[in-house]
Amino acid sequence: MIRTEGTGWPGGRPIVGRMETPYAAIARLVFGYADRLDAGDLAGMAAFFHRAQLRTASGEGATFTGAAEVLAAFDGSVQRFEGGTPSTKHVTTNLIVDADEEAGTASARSYFTVLQSRPDLPLQPIVAGRYEDSFARDGDGGWYFTDRLIIIEHVGNVSRHLRQQLP
Repeated sequence: MIRTEGTGWPGGRPIVGRMETPYAAIARLVFGYADRLDAGDLAGMAAFFHRAQLRTASGEGATFTGAAEVLAAFDGSVQRFEGGTPSTKHVTTNLIVDADEEAGTASARSYFTVLQSRPDLPLQPIVAGRYEDSFARDGDGGWYFTDRLIIIEHVGNVSRHLRQQLP
Protein backbone atom coordinates (compact mmCIF):
# COMPACT_ATOMS: atom_id res chain seq x y z
CA MET A 1 0.00 0.00 0.00
CA ILE A 2 1.37 3.42 -0.93
CA ARG A 3 0.28 6.39 1.08
CA THR A 4 1.31 9.94 0.34
CA GLU A 5 1.97 12.98 2.41
CA GLY A 6 1.18 16.45 1.13
CA THR A 7 -0.94 16.93 -1.95
CA GLY A 8 -1.55 13.27 -2.74
CA TRP A 9 -0.48 10.98 -5.55
CA PRO A 10 1.09 11.89 -7.95
CA GLY A 11 3.35 14.53 -6.55
CA GLY A 12 2.81 13.69 -2.90
CA ARG A 13 5.54 12.04 -0.92
CA PRO A 14 5.21 8.28 -1.19
CA ILE A 15 5.77 6.23 1.92
CA VAL A 16 4.97 2.55 1.91
CA GLY A 17 4.86 -0.40 4.20
CA ARG A 18 2.48 0.07 7.08
CA MET A 19 0.96 -3.37 6.61
CA GLU A 20 3.56 -5.00 4.37
CA THR A 21 6.71 -6.95 5.10
CA PRO A 22 9.88 -4.85 4.79
CA TYR A 23 10.76 -6.69 1.56
CA ALA A 24 7.36 -5.95 -0.02
CA ALA A 25 7.38 -2.31 1.10
CA ILE A 26 10.89 -1.69 -0.20
CA ALA A 27 10.17 -3.52 -3.46
CA ARG A 28 7.19 -1.20 -3.93
CA LEU A 29 9.50 1.82 -3.55
CA VAL A 30 12.18 0.42 -5.88
CA PHE A 31 9.64 -0.52 -8.57
CA GLY A 32 7.54 2.61 -7.99
CA TYR A 33 10.50 4.80 -8.98
CA ALA A 34 10.70 3.06 -12.38
CA ASP A 35 6.92 3.16 -12.83
CA ARG A 36 6.70 6.91 -12.29
CA LEU A 37 9.78 7.64 -14.42
CA ASP A 38 8.52 5.57 -17.38
CA ALA A 39 5.09 7.22 -17.08
CA GLY A 40 6.76 10.61 -17.47
CA ASP A 41 5.65 11.60 -13.96
CA LEU A 42 8.94 13.19 -12.97
CA ALA A 43 7.37 14.98 -9.99
CA GLY A 44 5.96 11.68 -8.73
CA MET A 45 9.34 9.97 -9.25
CA ALA A 46 11.19 12.80 -7.50
CA ALA A 47 8.76 12.63 -4.57
CA PHE A 48 10.30 9.27 -3.64
CA PHE A 49 13.39 11.29 -2.61
CA HIS A 50 11.71 13.89 -0.40
CA ARG A 51 13.87 12.74 2.54
CA ALA A 52 16.72 11.29 0.49
CA GLN A 53 19.60 11.91 -1.79
CA LEU A 54 20.05 10.44 -5.22
CA ARG A 55 23.65 10.00 -6.35
CA THR A 56 25.25 8.96 -9.62
CA ALA A 57 28.58 7.20 -9.92
CA SER A 58 29.22 7.83 -13.62
CA GLY A 59 31.81 10.39 -14.68
CA GLU A 60 32.54 12.75 -11.83
CA GLY A 61 29.33 11.74 -10.10
CA ALA A 62 26.57 13.98 -8.83
CA THR A 63 24.40 14.24 -5.72
CA PHE A 64 20.85 15.58 -5.64
CA THR A 65 19.20 16.05 -2.25
CA GLY A 66 15.44 16.18 -1.84
CA ALA A 67 12.59 16.02 -4.31
CA ALA A 68 13.13 19.49 -5.79
CA GLU A 69 16.77 18.84 -6.74
CA VAL A 70 15.98 15.38 -8.14
CA LEU A 71 13.10 16.81 -10.18
CA ALA A 72 15.27 19.62 -11.57
CA ALA A 73 18.03 17.17 -12.54
CA PHE A 74 15.69 14.75 -14.35
CA ASP A 75 13.56 17.49 -15.90
CA GLY A 76 16.72 19.01 -17.38
CA SER A 77 18.19 15.76 -18.67
CA VAL A 78 15.43 13.30 -19.68
CA GLN A 79 13.80 13.79 -23.08
CA ARG A 80 10.03 13.36 -23.18
CA PHE A 81 7.82 12.71 -26.17
CA GLU A 82 4.08 12.55 -26.95
CA GLY A 83 2.09 12.03 -23.81
CA GLY A 84 5.00 13.37 -21.77
CA THR A 85 6.74 10.00 -21.49
CA PRO A 86 10.39 9.19 -22.21
CA SER A 87 9.34 6.10 -24.24
CA THR A 88 11.32 3.87 -21.87
CA LYS A 89 10.82 0.80 -19.72
CA HIS A 90 13.07 0.51 -16.69
CA VAL A 91 13.29 -3.22 -15.93
CA THR A 92 14.49 -3.74 -12.36
CA THR A 93 15.60 -7.23 -11.32
CA ASN A 94 17.63 -9.22 -8.80
CA LEU A 95 16.29 -7.23 -5.85
CA ILE A 96 18.01 -8.15 -2.59
CA VAL A 97 16.77 -6.47 0.59
CA ASP A 98 18.48 -6.54 3.99
CA ALA A 99 16.26 -5.05 6.68
CA ASP A 100 16.96 -4.39 10.35
CA GLU A 101 13.42 -4.03 11.65
CA GLU A 102 14.56 -3.18 15.17
CA ALA A 103 16.69 -0.26 13.92
CA GLY A 104 14.11 0.72 11.29
CA THR A 105 16.67 0.70 8.49
CA ALA A 106 17.22 -1.34 5.35
CA SER A 107 19.45 -1.56 2.33
CA ALA A 108 18.75 -3.01 -1.09
CA ARG A 109 20.58 -3.66 -4.29
CA SER A 110 19.17 -4.42 -7.70
CA TYR A 111 19.98 -4.41 -11.40
CA PHE A 112 18.33 -2.20 -13.96
CA THR A 113 18.09 -2.27 -17.74
CA VAL A 114 16.44 0.58 -19.59
CA LEU A 115 14.71 -0.29 -22.86
CA GLN A 116 13.60 2.31 -25.37
CA SER A 117 11.96 2.47 -28.76
CA ARG A 118 10.87 5.33 -30.96
CA PRO A 119 9.53 5.39 -34.52
CA ASP A 120 13.10 5.94 -35.73
CA LEU A 121 14.74 3.76 -33.04
CA PRO A 122 14.04 0.02 -32.81
CA LEU A 123 13.45 -1.47 -29.37
CA GLN A 124 16.81 -1.84 -27.66
CA PRO A 125 18.54 -1.69 -24.30
CA ILE A 126 20.06 1.77 -23.90
CA VAL A 127 21.62 1.62 -20.44
CA ALA A 128 22.14 -0.96 -17.70
CA GLY A 129 23.63 -1.00 -14.25
CA ARG A 130 22.68 -1.34 -10.63
CA TYR A 131 21.07 0.54 -7.78
CA GLU A 132 22.38 0.59 -4.22
CA ASP A 133 19.63 1.91 -1.95
CA SER A 134 19.14 2.77 1.71
CA PHE A 135 15.81 3.14 3.51
CA ALA A 136 14.41 4.13 6.88
CA ARG A 137 11.09 3.56 8.59
CA ASP A 138 9.12 6.49 9.92
CA GLY A 139 7.34 6.60 13.28
CA ASP A 140 4.15 5.24 11.70
CA GLY A 141 5.91 2.20 10.23
CA GLY A 142 6.15 3.40 6.62
CA TRP A 143 9.40 2.91 4.70
CA TYR A 144 11.05 5.61 2.58
CA PHE A 145 14.25 6.15 0.60
CA THR A 146 17.20 7.81 2.36
CA ASP A 147 19.76 7.24 -0.41
CA ARG A 148 20.03 5.86 -3.95
CA LEU A 149 23.30 5.36 -5.78
CA ILE A 150 22.93 4.75 -9.53
CA ILE A 151 25.89 2.85 -10.97
CA ILE A 152 25.88 2.73 -14.77
CA GLU A 153 27.79 -0.25 -16.16
CA HIS A 154 26.73 -0.48 -19.83
CA VAL A 155 25.70 2.34 -22.17
CA GLY A 156 24.05 2.01 -25.57
CA ASN A 157 22.34 4.64 -27.71
CA VAL A 158 20.96 7.19 -25.23
CA SER A 159 20.54 9.89 -27.88
CA ARG A 160 16.73 9.68 -27.66
CA HIS A 161 16.69 9.40 -23.87
CA LEU A 162 19.07 11.99 -22.46
CA ARG A 163 19.75 15.56 -23.52
CA GLN A 164 23.49 14.89 -23.07
CA GLN A 165 25.70 11.83 -23.52
CA LEU A 166 26.86 9.78 -20.57
CA PRO A 167 30.59 9.75 -19.79
